Amino acid sequence: MQFWEDVDEGLDGIESFYAKQGQDIDRIRTFSKRARGDLPKPEGCGPGHKPSEEHIDGLTAKPFWDLSENPELFPWAAELEAKSDIIQGELEDYLLNPAQLFKADSAVSATMGDGWSAVRLQRLGKYTENVKIFPGTYQIIKKLGIPLAVRGLCFARQAGGSGVAEHSDGRNFILTAHLGLKVPEGCWIKVGEEKRSWELGKLTTLDTSFVHSTGNSSNEDRHVLIIDFWHPEITPAERAALEFVYDLRNKYESGVIPLRKPKALQRQEQEGGLASIFNVFTNGNGNK
Repeated sequence: MQFWEDVDEGLDGIESFYAKQGQDIDRIRTFSKRARGDLPKPEGCGPGHKPSEEHIDGLTAKPFWDLSENPELFPWAAELEAKSDIIQGELEDYLLNPAQLFKADSAVSATMGDGWSAVRLQRLGKYTENVKIFPGTYQIIKKLGIPLAVRGLCFARQAGGSGVAEHSDGRNFILTAHLGLKVPEGCWIKVGEEKRSWELGKLTTLDTSFVHSTGNSSNEDRHVLIIDFWHPEITPAERAALEFVYDLRNKYESGVIPLRKPKALQRQEQEGGLASIFNVFTNGNGNK
């Protein structure tokens, strides 16, 4: 309850600010109600689509996105591909040092499997110390102004002979682009019912609220740069609201914001205390 009280207060301020610009956050209010369990879980829009409670209504949903078809929506995509050799070169230099091989900043989970690991460059809106190892990549990303979302940016490795099991990330308001940096034969990614492979120096972009999985049947590692960015149909007001919600959640989870009594409970206790005092002076019947 405490978290959602703080969410509501923060959204009130964001709503007031953006109302002056003619924007609303009605869909975020619905998102908040659904995320706290006040509304039913959304239904998928097609085969393999499994959105979670963290859902924004009305967004276009499809397994793969071809960013080149809508350059006005993704103005950074073509230039990122054009500069992929710089990013690839920095990754190759990093891989020359066996002591660093995705150990210091690995991100392996039960979902991703033991064959998957990452070097994170940005997460929850903040760049990590790893950008010092990849200065060219960092400058490219910063210059292009990619609208990075809450999950961030990382180099991801898929070991030969491994794969990521079928799963859905649930959130439909984030798209994920994979820039192919090292792609051996026998590597694939399946989203919904569609299966593709990565291409060197090209972006493969997907909606991870669809069930997806990967495989690498070669004996070499596959490497991509993973970029999580906001769905293009999210408005600036909605983006600000979502950034606030997830930053707040991170502060709660990390202990930056200490637990307290919910304000509603504090008000009830205060009102109860005042009622008791009132009863003393009125003998409980309203008479002095």
